[in-house]
Amino acid sequence: MSEQEAAQLLEAMVPLLRIRPVIEDFCRFGGNWESRHAPNGRGSAQFHIVTRGSCVVERPGLGEQKLDAGDILLLPHGDSHVVRGRAAGAPGKVSTELRNGIRQRATLDVQSDTELLCGRLVFEMPDENPLLAMLPDEIVIRTADEPLLQRFRHLLTEIRDELDSGKAGAEIIAADFARALFVMMLRDHLTDNPAADGMVSLLRDRTTSRVVLAMLGDLARDWTLDDMAHVAISSRATLVRAFRKHAGTAPMTFLSDLRLATARKRLAGTADAIATIAAEVGYASEGALSKAIMRKYGVRPGALRLAGADAGKSAEPAT
Repeated sequence: MSEQEAAQLLEAMVPLLRIRPVIEDFCRFGGNWESRHAPNGRGSAQFHIVTRGSCVVERPGLGEQKLDAGDILLLPHGDSHVVRGRAAGAPGKVSTELRNGIRQRATLDVQSDTELLCGRLVFEMPDENPLLAMLPDEIVIRTADEPLLQRFRHLLTEIRDELDSGKAGAEIIAADFARALFVMMLRDHLTDNPAADGMVSLLRDRTTSRVVLAMLGDLARDWTLDDMAHVAISSRATLVRAFRKHAGTAPMTFLSDLRLATARKRLAGTADAIATIAAEVGYASEGALSKAIMRKYGVRPGALRLAGADAGKSAEPAT
């Protein structure tokens, strides 16, 4: 990416990078444990930072993600999910204590071997930035792999030490460190990830950007290629060539993928009714969306939110 392209990208990212981190849990777990997380809703991402040990994150239809010490997982669309330990057997009980506005959670009668910082990122103006809609289902930074990522490790250490100190104002200082951490994380992902660059390329091109923004603004519309060409102020052939150049796919295929991706994100990240989601992303019925989701992800729509349906059941009342 050229310097000029990088500057254009960063300018487009400005609203996306206005984020407010909310650290909710500082967890010390051992043995067999699990922590269920309900969907957060639109405009709110979820994150997990592993400061010690390892764990597994499960999301229906998307498989497992293993995280080790130093790993940062960001779920940009607030998906429901389960975080669990790697030991076998029934999950143990978890105690919860509130300190400086942050839940301190720990497994009972088991020595901890894994530590996590968990919380939410609240994006300002989430409905006004198409880059947010195009972020992937997950972003993972593995800070133990690359010497260049030591800046992430430094911020992780500062966040953990502040929360561990229990001093007044620790949660505010930790949140500021977390904000810097996630701005760097999103910036690096969008500038270095080939798939993200393809999406940004669509938004930078005058012809394709008009169509992408129109699609995002009205997924329920019965779009035709003629409609898209009219919005793009181009011929159908020119539009098809532009999409293939920037996204490697045809406009109608891009629309279909965008509808399904949006539906999956809303199913996993909100409690909106399945029929409502189907209508708003352009499917004639709940059954039509269900079949499309099954073909694409291998699960029924309802299963995409089961992980968060009984979130918090494994936690004991605050002590």
